[in-house]
Amino acid sequence: MVIVQLIKITPIMVFCLIVSNSYVSASTETGFNKEPVYPIPDIKINNPAEVKLGRKLFHDVRLSANNTFSCASCHLLANMGVDSLPVAIGINGLKGVRNTPTVYNSSLSFRQFWDGRVKTLEEQARGPINNPVEMASNWQEVLTKLGKDPWYQQQFRIIYPAGLTAANITKAIAVFERTLLTPDSPFDQYLKGDNSAINAETREGYYLFKSYGCASCHQGVLLGGNMYEKLGVVKKYYTSERNDSDYGRFEQSGINEHKHEFKVPGLRNVALTAPYLHNGSVPTLEDAIIIMGKYQLGRHIPEQDVKKIILFLKSLTGKIKP
Repeated sequence: MVIVQLIKITPIMVFCLIVSNSYVSASTETGFNKEPVYPIPDIKINNPAEVKLGRKLFHDVRLSANNTFSCASCHLLANMGVDSLPVAIGINGLKGVRNTPTVYNSSLSFRQFWDGRVKTLEEQARGPINNPVEMASNWQEVLTKLGKDPWYQQQFRIIYPAGLTAANITKAIAVFERTLLTPDSPFDQYLKGDNSAINAETREGYYLFKSYGCASCHQGVLLGGNMYEKLGVVKKYYTSERNDSDYGRFEQSGINEHKHEFKVPGLRNVALTAPYLHNGSVPTLEDAIIIMGKYQLGRHIPEQDVKKIILFLKSLTGKIKP
């Protein structure tokens, strides 16, 4: 007799159950198109001057009220785009309530922020500048300060007909952020047909990742970042012992069903972006996998399988372009 545990079935889960039935080379005739994961695209730069401007703005502390804090203060590019803290710390040491998501590959996400409250990188860039816990500034102050910089004045006039404006500041930052892709991970090389890019244990880790059902939420180019999901699908995660006042998407929608629902994080470079979950409460990949198995899938994942899945996740670390 086969006992089947009833869980919420989605079209994505059905798709992933189909692809998880085979443990095959990614270099088959149809290539990675049969897989629930596909490679990070190559970086494309249309206007180097605009990217240079955006990079300078990304690192410019004058975007903050007291000239001490920049986008790069939380999104450290040499640290895979994160600050490695449980929750973000903004101007004057003020603590936020959520973990800093990586800026790398963020352009490939369907929404921005953990609660998905904005769609574009331009919209995302506006948020921290005006947030009292992050940069605590406003556009009048920012434009006044940057307007005194001859280089900025010149570059904005050259690149944008309207010159130095709030809209063009966020546009330049977003253009730069769209170049922050991490292609050519070992797993992407494997997907493109190089079977020597990852070893047998890593391939088995990928098979386990699919067969346990992880790919029901973590799929696509980012292995996530393209849907919302509640924390605690199969088993209730939040109890009186483990409480969290952050209701995620509910705070934007007001719909009770959205309580504790967040954008599914992408798993690209995940081995280097600890701690995990929206509140940074999970310190290690091992802990995160065990928690996801229990509360999202209703599965106990044995230690030996956890180790192999971690090998697969480590193979998702891509290359940072200078």
